[in-house]
Amino acid sequence: MPHNKDDIASMAHLMRRAGFGASRDELEARVAKGYEATVEELLNPEAQPPVDPYILLRHQPAALLPGGVPPMGNVNYMYYLVTTQRPLEEKMALFWHHVFATGNSKVDNYDQLLEQIDLFRQQGLGNYRELLLTLAKNPSMIFWLDNNENHGTEVNENWGRELLELFSLGAGNYTEVDVREASRAFTGWTFATKIPRLPYGRFPWKFEYRPEDHDDGEKTFSRSQGQFQRRGHRRHRREAACLRAVHLSASLQFLRRRRAAGARLEHRAAA
Repeated sequence: MPHNKDDIASMAHLMRRAGFGASRDELEARVAKGYEATVEELLNPEAQPPVDPYILLRHQPAALLPGGVPPMGNVNYMYYLVTTQRPLEEKMALFWHHVFATGNSKVDNYDQLLEQIDLFRQQGLGNYRELLLTLAKNPSMIFWLDNNENHGTEVNENWGRELLELFSLGAGNYTEVDVREASRAFTGWTFATKIPRLPYGRFPWKFEYRPEDHDDGEKTFSRSQGQFQRRGHRRHRREAACLRAVHLSASLQFLRRRRAAGARLEHRAAA
């Protein structure tokens, strides 16, 4: 028996917003399951099977580790977008990929870009503080924003500035001193040597912390209460700037604006 057209329309709207749409048969099945049950399923993707890469690897084996061949990386990503049974997980991975934009034009290692997107799948529905902290150790992001060139004796402010402006607080909510101090906090955060498998392959990159290259001095932020001192656990000191940025009150409002902007783009694309 066909379902009420209003129920179908409501479910179709949900699946467009929380995924990439759905076929008529899927909409009928989800309406039969119920709106609330569908929402719970979307919010708990681990209950659904992950993407099976067998067909992809059977027909496009180079897509497993595309290395320096971007079209094969695109095939890999599109396969996941089309076949996923965890639409919200994949939708959020795409959203975070938009926010934390990196690209093969500089990274030149599609294996690492796919690894970063998989990171967004794993943590995209979780705690933003933990996501940002994990991203600060992600080799693609480190290379994209030059933190591998951020040294205790020669600070590079690219990552520190983007952390505050694009990833947490937003323009107008930090000072140039904050940028400098945040950048100092991430000195020594780099990755193992970038060596290619010629001509097209790439070795995997791994995060590496080099204590001899880290500025271990005191750091003061204009919006923080207190200072990051030399005392305390070394790991805590290294990560304090990242955690402080997302603790500040402006962060939540900033993220809401970013998500709202993404929703407006989706609406225009669907119109």
